[in-house]
Amino acid sequence: MNRTDTKVLTAHVPLALAEKIDRLAERLERSRGWIVKEALTAWVEQEEERDRLTREALADVDAGQVIDHRAVQAWADSLGTGEPAPLPAAR
Repeated sequence: MNRTDTKVLTAHVPLALAEKIDRLAERLERSRGWIVKEALTAWVEQEEERDRLTREALADVDAGQVIDHRAVQAWADSLGTGEPAPLPAAR
């Protein structure tokens, strides 16, 4: 990645977090910027996946692919018994 392919971001972080980042950078023999970039990349990917899963779930709801809460609760309650109920299906 060229220098022209990057953008500097500035953020105020709590001192304790900054100190942890410094310790990690030293232990891993990486720069503070590398640590922050790795953490930010992981967080953004996690949020993108959360958004994708949320949209997928909402599409299922819109399509009527849902399971009644009472059916799920009855199934969950049966798991501690000798004869668990069958897994409820979408209606």
